[in-house]
Amino acid sequence: MYITMNYKLDTGSHSVYSLQYHFVQCVKYRRDALVNPLVVDCLKKTVYNISANFEVEVLNIECDKDHFHMIFKAKQTLDIPKYINSIKTISSREIRRNFPEVKEKLWKDAFWSRSYFLATTGQVTLDVLKNYVDNQGK
Repeated sequence: MYITMNYKLDTGSHSVYSLQYHFVQCVKYRRDALVNPLVVDCLKKTVYNISANFEVEVLNIECDKDHFHMIFKAKQTLDIPKYINSIKTISSREIRRNFPEVKEKLWKDAFWSRSYFLATTGQVTLDVLKNYVDNQGK
């Protein structure tokens, strides 16, 4: 049995890859700090600027009142902890600087929770991929 895998692939000098991630970041103590559309816009612009510097393509980013979700595509050389730390540090600084009223919603001076969610996303389901691997050499 031959199964073809149709990926949208990226290439490096000695590699072919497809890396997409789902990232979720919450405001510290789930405070409602992302309710003002101007704050959300500031967050999104900041994330896009940081991502450009890291050569990361933001595929989608949306906010709820106390967290945001982002889907991004990256090279295999991305230093993910450094990238995420940059997003958290710079966006927090920019939001607090441009919107001082947000500080009233925060506890102390912390904007983002220390923890976050990050998962890889695939262009096919895990079951399809397992089936593909299971059928190699048959």
